[in-house]
Amino acid sequence: MAGCGEATAPAPDLKLGAAVYAQHCAACHGATLEGQPNWRQRQPNGRLPAPPHDESGHTWHHPDEVLFGITKYGLVPPYAPNGYESDMPAFGGKLSDHEIRSVLAYIASHWKSREVLDARAEITRRR
Repeated sequence: MAGCGEATAPAPDLKLGAAVYAQHCAACHGATLEGQPNWRQRQPNGRLPAPPHDESGHTWHHPDEVLFGITKYGLVPPYAPNGYESDMPAFGGKLSDHEIRSVLAYIASHWKSREVLDARAEITRRR
């Protein structure tokens, strides 16, 4: 329970998350979270294409705090090595924390296999 004067963050909103995803994420990560083709192979500029956010990708392997940090701050330390180059922008100046959490909840709502759900539970448990 929040102490006196502490604000409780609103619960993520899946409808808002879907709308924000469609507006800011789908162009790169795909309308159905499928990612860009050949997302594991570096492009001529050395950068990796946008990965899928469905169960075929690696998004679900990361703790929620890491996903939030990558979305808000971009692929910078501590979320990527110093100097790592990526086309992933930082959304901290465009989206509120609530919008970011809602997008992440929308993405996670597509993870339904027992394997992924069990792995996510273990990731959360270890935190």
